[in-house]
Amino acid sequence: MKEKVLVKKLVEDNNLEVIVGGAGLDRYIEEEMICRPGMELTGFIDFFEPKRIILIGSKEASYLKSIDENVARERVKQIFDFDPPLIVYSLNVTLPEYFKEFAREHSISLVKSNLGTTQTSSKLFTYLQEFLADRISVHGTLLDIHGMGTLIMGHSGIGKSETALDLIKRGHQLISDDLVEIFEKEPGNLIGEAPDILKRYIEIRGIGIVDVVHMFGAGAYRPRKNIRLVIELEAWDKDKYYDRLGLKQETIRFFDTNITKVVIPVLPGRNVALLVESAAINEKLKLYMEYNDAKAFIDAVNKKARGE
Repeated sequence: MKEKVLVKKLVEDNNLEVIVGGAGLDRYIEEEMICRPGMELTGFIDFFEPKRIILIGSKEASYLKSIDENVARERVKQIFDFDPPLIVYSLNVTLPEYFKEFAREHSISLVKSNLGTTQTSSKLFTYLQEFLADRISVHGTLLDIHGMGTLIMGHSGIGKSETALDLIKRGHQLISDDLVEIFEKEPGNLIGEAPDILKRYIEIRGIGIVDVVHMFGAGAYRPRKNIRLVIELEAWDKDKYYDRLGLKQETIRFFDTNITKVVIPVLPGRNVALLVESAAINEKLKLYMEYNDAKAFIDAVNKKARGE
């Protein structure tokens, strides 16, 4: 089912001033794009998108003042007749009174931004793009480890939350435990966050639910993070071959984005938190410093074999 956002929520989240509210605040927005009516105000409405938010800026307001008031009124009425979900106008824009009249007649909210037109358009588009994006829920724990969004996955009881707790004690940040909501802001850019009810909480078997902010301070939690690495914890299998050099590159795909995946076998006595932290740092070196430890080691071995 396609996501949608309540007009009232968008207005509150973006600090918009309600000029005309009423039943219009209970409408839903389903389109992320913003419409700035240009040709529509000249009377050409063949390609008008009625499900988009309408944004009126200084240019549109100035144009309406430059033409006959009756003509302007008729063209604005045409836009309202299409029943858009919301009309927004930017800072320093003064709209004719008939905007309020039409908003009340059509039960469409009219709100004012505290930003300029370009900033308002960008802010609303970003908000809607994230809010309306398709999402998937993944069983796992997401942390920010040295700036690397690291998603820890594995079967129930393998130790994901306990590992996360150890990492938080080391100064890293929790984004979500147990269930991670993921959306693709754009290809190559995955964002992970916690469902509202799970924000800040981590479950530790034998202890129960822990609020990491209360236990470790505000720096132990952040609301969202780009996912750069997936680590899968699995029980050690003596018959399975595990890559010992790190030359093999595995990936996992979410939406249209491939993310590096590292499998870490779990054994009694292994410091899993240290291994996860090391994997995150190693991947950060590859991504941002273009340095691959395994490749450098193999190159050194080959040079030694050649007598160099």
